Amino acid sequence: MIKIGFSKDIHPLQIGRPFILGGIKIEHDKGPIGHSDADCLLHAISEALLGALALGDLGKFFPDTEPKYKNYDSALILQEIFNYVESKGYMIGNLDCMVSLEKPLLRPYIDDMRRRIADILRTDIARISIKATTFEGLGIVGEEKAIICEAVVLLENDLIWGI
Repeated sequence: MIKIGFSKDIHPLQIGRPFILGGIKIEHDKGPIGHSDADCLLHAISEALLGALALGDLGKFFPDTEPKYKNYDSALILQEIFNYVESKGYMIGNLDCMVSLEKPLLRPYIDDMRRRIADILRTDIARISIKATTFEGLGIVGEEKAIICEAVVLLENDLIWGI
């Protein structure tokens, strides 16, 4: 059996905030604002995993009203969600992500993000795709006011491989 999940996340950007994306710190003068560490990419991936199993959204499990999640490491969120997904017999078939961000250019960081995510999801890096695009100066992304991340995940049940 296979399951597909999709999610989109958006965070405003603010000067002086740390910029963490895909589980790695990126040097930039702006960073995303959020209750946790605001890792927009890991949030989109986490919610896509929840969606694949029809479990609801990220806020249901990690509410921004909960003080213990203030500045929380989004890698821990993804790990906790994937542990549950794996306990239900599913593994990553593939993960395809799109990051929409005007600056900084992400090409130098993509492989590090792919490796970090593959480690968390206990899968081969070849199953993890991350692409980046700009909005060509248009809208809130183009004006460097926000970052948008989207993720589509294909989960495969161990039973289809006879494991």
